[in-house]
Amino acid sequence: MKAFVSQALQGALQQLHAQGSIPGIPATLELDRPKQVEHGHLASNVALLLAKAVGRKPRDIANDIVAALPASEWIARTEIAGPGFINFFLQPAAFHAVIHRVRTEKERFGANRNGAGQRLQLEFVSANPTGPLHVGHGRGAAYGASLANILRFNGFDIFCEYYVNDAGRQMDILAASVYLRYLEAAGALPWAFPENSYRGDYVREIAAHLREQVGDRLQHAAAGLPNLPEMSDGDIAIDTLIAHLKQSLGENYRTLHSAGLDEILADIRDDLEDFDVRYERWYSERSLMDTGAVDAAVAALEKAGHCYTLEGALWFRATAFDDDKDRVLRRDNGAYTYFASDVAYHAEKFARGFTHVIDMWGADHHGYVPRVKAALRALGLDDQQLEVVLVQFAILYRGTEKVSMSTRAGEFVTLRELREEVGNDAARFFYVLRRADQHLDFDLELAKKHSEENPVFYIQYAHARVYSLLRQAAEKGLSLPSADGVDLTILQESREIALADALWRFPEVVVTAARDREPHQIAFYLRELAAAFHTYYNSTRILVEETPLRHARLTLCLAVAQAIANGLRLLGVRAPEQM
Repeated sequence: MKAFVSQALQGALQQLHAQGSIPGIPATLELDRPKQVEHGHLASNVALLLAKAVGRKPRDIANDIVAALPASEWIARTEIAGPGFINFFLQPAAFHAVIHRVRTEKERFGANRNGAGQRLQLEFVSANPTGPLHVGHGRGAAYGASLANILRFNGFDIFCEYYVNDAGRQMDILAASVYLRYLEAAGALPWAFPENSYRGDYVREIAAHLREQVGDRLQHAAAGLPNLPEMSDGDIAIDTLIAHLKQSLGENYRTLHSAGLDEILADIRDDLEDFDVRYERWYSERSLMDTGAVDAAVAALEKAGHCYTLEGALWFRATAFDDDKDRVLRRDNGAYTYFASDVAYHAEKFARGFTHVIDMWGADHHGYVPRVKAALRALGLDDQQLEVVLVQFAILYRGTEKVSMSTRAGEFVTLRELREEVGNDAARFFYVLRRADQHLDFDLELAKKHSEENPVFYIQYAHARVYSLLRQAAEKGLSLPSADGVDLTILQESREIALADALWRFPEVVVTAARDREPHQIAFYLRELAAAFHTYYNSTRILVEETPLRHARLTLCLAVAQAIANGLRLLGVRAPEQM
């Protein structure tokens, strides 16, 4: 609907420009929806935008624009309000048209081709495989999967990717933690389990599986085990243990390392698939080392003159590219940093030919953005093609009690536990109820309520109510509308027009949700549409005896159900026909 009115407005402005009445046409024509329908269905401030350039009063310019508007079967009349706003009042035919459109396009209603020809990569979640996914990871998963769906609905070619941090210190700490539980199970751990190891019960399970696989074959490394409790610095203690295990186990260290990685990564895959979150690729950080990609990226920075050596470490001169300080690429012991791997990974992303890359990181990584963009510029790449969305933490409450989220201590609620308690639908919907950069308090009790207070239940109930009408009609022996041939001109009541007007908004919201990277716009829209439908359902008799009117009203209801189903599908939520 906005597109149609915008086209008419554009035609009027082109005519005035051709006549010399206005010097030019604004690049964008904004059409807003007045809060009250008495002020029109759509309103434009274009006359106010042109006033300074034209040198005339906005109301006079608005009069010229209205006079130049082409005749339209959809525009009933216009009014000039305030200092020069143009308010458009539409014919009922404009609202009947959207019902036909929904019934024709069905699952594709709301879709567009705005992103055609653009190949986007989305990387999200990418949690270290050091433990099960917890409720904090769930927000990034729901947000990323929903945004991918929305972008695809806008015609973009989307490639979803999970970056597996399977190299580096955290994975070594996990391996050491598994080994200590492996010894503990045999009664061979000489001291209490260290505080700065991974202490969740899942580590015991991995260690038990490792013992089933290798028996006592790795136990010899307990000889000469460093006395961790005697060390005052916990980080030095755990690093000393890791070094000892690597030296003592030799090639068998990879068996220990893989025991934790493989089991946890398999659990993460299953958890996300059950949450309807899927990826085109799981990308291994270790593969960057194995293929020499990290060596190549660092060498490219060195060759371009952007590195220097200080105290045996290799530094990237990030301050030359607007970062606040220089960054270490290779430590004095010859080991690459996480940053070096990230430089190589992002260079490889663009080498694959993506038009645009979107990374979704936890909000605590905000300081990491400038250094990655600095490295891309240093490599001669366009850092504007990298977009980083920071996802704030999700805080889980049981009543008024905040739940602990310490992965290392093993005190957290897993994503799987959350899904089992509230269901996938509520979890997916509640996770996207706020902008990604806003903190989210996840109310468990609200998510489980079967009432209008629970937004996902309220929306799903609206969809189910439509199909309840169809079942009631069948029970009464009443005929149902066919796919075509329904006379919608009968629909003239204000609530029917308002409901159809709400349908027109869906394609608009799909566009803005993709542009702004905000799935919550879809969630908010669905709640408003459901509210409009519930109001209509409670105030209007739909299954009337008069066949033409019944068919028209049912067709409107079915269009609402289709829009709800389409919107919920974008958010990864079911649209049940019965509740």
